[in-house]
Amino acid sequence: MACTNKSDLIALAEKEYAKLHALIAPLSPAQSKLHLDDVSIKDVIGHRAHWIALFFGWYRDGLAGKQVFFPAEGYKWNDLKRYNADLRKRQAQLDWAAASALLQERHDQLIQFLSDLSDAELYGGPMKGANNAWTTGRWAEAAGPSHYRSAAKFIRSVLRSQS
Repeated sequence: MACTNKSDLIALAEKEYAKLHALIAPLSPAQSKLHLDDVSIKDVIGHRAHWIALFFGWYRDGLAGKQVFFPAEGYKWNDLKRYNADLRKRQAQLDWAAASALLQERHDQLIQFLSDLSDAELYGGPMKGANNAWTTGRWAEAAGPSHYRSAAKFIRSVLRSQS
């Protein structure tokens, strides 16, 4: 069930990130290249960091009254496979240390962002520019804790497939 207040959202983000971090912290660069269906652990970590940045862009553009492109300009939600494949190409030069550091940086930015907003700003109404009923808090949860949870599930699956 989705969070409905700031303190629960921050607690959930910290909890899910801690689980993910505990899973990836001991991985070597070689292990980060382990994959399923041509998607590596490193790819998933880079992807999760990227989507937090996308969320920040959606939020800023909506507040500024600009058109918000979901998930990104030139893509629709039904283009996610293509978008994610294009993202993996753009992040191909990202090594394991950089991908891990980027996720940590974006997580820290997300926690600061959530800390800076009030409950009303997070949950008082739909996020501007989103053109749906999701609140800013719900979008933040999707970009952060929900993505952390799915990344951890993927990584555990990859690691199980190797043993």
